[in-house]
This record gives sequence, C-alpha cells and structure tokens, in this order.
Amino acid sequence: MLFDESPVGLIRETTTQFKIHPDRESLARITQSLSSLHATRQSSLQTQQRSLKNLSRRLNALQTQREYEETHHNAGAHASSILALDGEKFRTAKSAYDTEIETERLQSELSSTNAQIEQLEREGPEGGVRRGEEAEDEVVLKLCVLRGLGVEVERMGGTGSWGRVIVRDVERGDVRVLGGDGARVAREDVWAAMG
Repeated sequence: MLFDESPVGLIRETTTQFKIHPDRESLARITQSLSSLHATRQSSLQTQQRSLKNLSRRLNALQTQREYEETHHNAGAHASSILALDGEKFRTAKSAYDTEIETERLQSELSSTNAQIEQLEREGPEGGVRRGEEAEDEVVLKLCVLRGLGVEVERMGGTGSWGRVIVRDVERGDVRVLGGDGARVAREDVWAAMG
C-alpha cells in the first residue's frame, strides 16, 4: 500500500508531518551558547596565562635576588658589624647616664649658689641686713664720690628722679650737661664726658 504512492510525495508528506522548527531553534540556541561559552573560556584562559607569566617573571626575579644575596652575604662581617653597633649603643647609654648624673649635680650646685647669692644680697655689702636708711647712705656716698670727680647729679623737677648730670673739667674749664631733656643718662655717656 505504501508502494503505490510516489516516493516524493511520501517523503514530502512525511517531512511536513514532522515539526522540526522548534528543534532547529533549540539547536541554534545551543550552538550560540556553545560559541559564547568557548569565547568566555578562551578569554579566561588567556587572562590566567598572562597572570601566570607575570608570576613566573616575579618568581624568577626573586630567585635571582635571593641567589645574589646568598652569594654576597658575609656572616662574619655581619656579626662584627652587630657587635660594633652593640658596643656603640652601650657607650652611648653610659654617656647619657653620666651626663644625667652630672646635670643633676650641677643643678644642685646651681640652686645652692643661687641661695647663697640671695642671702648675700639680703645682707648687703656690709654683711648685715639692709635697712632703708643704710640704702640712702649708699646713694649719698655715691653722690659724694661723683662730686669729687667733678660730676653733679640733679633731681628732675616734679618726678623726683635723678635726671640731669653736669660734668665739670676744671683743668680745661669745660662744663657738659647730659640729660637736660629729661632722658635717662647712661653710665657710659658720663664716663665719655669725663674722659
């Protein structure tokens, strides 16, 4: 019964009865997924190969550096260098300790000297406790000595402070007045005027 029909018609009818269009779409999707997966795998493989080459170069450089260090390392020189540095460290620490002790001693001596200076200043040049009138006697004594040298010191008008200095040179017949404008007269100026 099958042989009575034409084979071309039979094949055509058979092929039209099969629905292979969805299968073709699935095969196209599978082919596309496989090519995408292959490209991704190839890219990942290239990235890993580049990373491996970089790591290999770095390993070679580190091995070369290690070999260089091993060939040039001198254990005896290193030990003697450490020993010398330890000795220097010990000397520095001892020097710092000695300096600290000397500083404390000098500070103690300085405070003792300052206390003696304060005591002597309180006692005055005569060795006793100063009183107001003795300080006034000292000023009067200085004024008498200056007058003997030909120098007179006068008080300024309303302030009551010492301001004007008159220097007389009897041999030359010279008179100089310093501080007439109320300004303070320096000791050096008085000695220069006397010279």
